[in-house]
Amino acid sequence: MERPAIAGGKPVRESKIFYGHQYIDEDDIQAVVEVLKSDYLTCGPKITELERKLCELTGAKYAVVCSNGTAALHIAALSAGVGEGDEVITTPITFAASANCALYCGARPVFADIDPETYNIDPKKVEEAITPRTKAVVAVDYTGQSADLAPLLKICREHNLLLIEDGAHVIGTKYQGQMNGSIADMTMFSFHPVKTVTGGEGGVILTNEEALYKKLLLFRSHGITRDVEQMQHEPEGLWYYEQVDLGYNYRMTDMQAALIISQLNKLPMFIRRRKEIVARYNEAFSNMPEVFVQREIPESDTTRHLYILRIVPEKLTIDRKQFFEALGAENICCNVHYIPVYYFPYYEKLGYRKGLCPNAEKLYEEIITLPLYYAMSDRDVESVIEAVQKIVEFYRR
Repeated sequence: MERPAIAGGKPVRESKIFYGHQYIDEDDIQAVVEVLKSDYLTCGPKITELERKLCELTGAKYAVVCSNGTAALHIAALSAGVGEGDEVITTPITFAASANCALYCGARPVFADIDPETYNIDPKKVEEAITPRTKAVVAVDYTGQSADLAPLLKICREHNLLLIEDGAHVIGTKYQGQMNGSIADMTMFSFHPVKTVTGGEGGVILTNEEALYKKLLLFRSHGITRDVEQMQHEPEGLWYYEQVDLGYNYRMTDMQAALIISQLNKLPMFIRRRKEIVARYNEAFSNMPEVFVQREIPESDTTRHLYILRIVPEKLTIDRKQFFEALGAENICCNVHYIPVYYFPYYEKLGYRKGLCPNAEKLYEEIITLPLYYAMSDRDVESVIEAVQKIVEFYRR
């Protein structure tokens, strides 16, 4: 049963505002229709065109698009040489795929705590977590703010580790003036519908290293190659190919690629609108002592995928769950990103327990994801602000 609005009053909105939503226009639709009418539905020219476009956008030398972001992280971990008995350090405040990619390879995820104000993985905690078994670090650009890549890269170089950037949220962000995607050893973008740019599903790994690129291509497509240099036997004819490793079918369709290409053409306007909404939220909430606004590091010129509002429980008579429900009663449909990964029953079976990352665990108890997407009107944005203010005023301690 839905809770009534505060004190039985009318909600700030009659219709619901959702926390995220894709934006699809006629150009996007026509791009997909053209592929449907073409000779190629998958493994066609749109894949190459998209990979070239992503390299141009980010400055990366190579791009390998995949069926989704999880698949992209999996082949990144494989290409990094992650295997049985290895360890991969990551953050608990993320979607499960950031850690699962280690498990897929037979390795063990190791969780490093977050910075309590930026909510990104703390480089100092990463260094403390390194052991002789550590093979890679998966740094998540939480909410679209870049992880602090410079110290993370320094740590990885000193310990002979690869840095994999889980940039599922980060497309459009710059770190130290450079577009994310060409800085870490490998960077993943996701094209899920609630992301800034969508293909329905889809992902990509970007890298500057040719050796990693060749491995990524193999793992994406069954471990099969037509590259003579990678073959172990003399080709029998133009039809000839070889499976030289155990790979997967993680290929993207040309339909998805066409949609993502069309969406990327709109990235500048997506960036501009998201920044406008974030600026308005920050203005409204920054001087409200009952809530805390995520701090942004000066190195990150951020295009936010998520807007996180953190309540200050000591200044309210309700907790996060009740605040969440109160927003729902005002027809503001929010979410929570994320439940710490090691809280899940599967990870409990592997021996993980609460208490590993105190900053992350405290954060989880206090955060709510507010609506943020390109098509939000100014009135939508003001309705969200009005609802938060209404709840804070009513439940102020």
